Amino acid sequence: MRYLGLDLGTKSLGVAISDSTGLIASPLKVIHFPSEDYDTALRELQEILATYSIKKIALGLPKNMDGTLGFASERSRKFKEKIENITDIPVVLVDERLTTMEAQNILLEADISRKKRKSVIDGVAAVLILETFIKMEENK
Repeated sequence: MRYLGLDLGTKSLGVAISDSTGLIASPLKVIHFPSEDYDTALRELQEILATYSIKKIALGLPKNMDGTLGFASERSRKFKEKIENITDIPVVLVDERLTTMEAQNILLEADISRKKRKSVIDGVAAVLILETFIKMEENK
């Protein structure tokens, strides 16, 4: 039972995957696409879904610090609909407040160079989203 975690941006999609037990999250890849060309991201995501037996997808839902939803959250909700149109795999929206900041701090503590941080931050954020989702699943 594998899960996928997604961190959607305007030009990239961080993708994390769980191990076969659904307990450990690892970065899989970062999909880069032209600004706001989510159909391109979706095509690459389809290839990943065809390769792995994914049980559920955790998609980051950006919220404002006060818990309200803004423009970025609408982007995630629309992407969720696009995913649901191409697969029967359930997509769960996961609150991603502060995940990018937390990912940045993890990479800084690991003394990763600025250039390298930029290339991997979306994957690390996807891992954090997936870890949050896994904890939610464990608490059911």
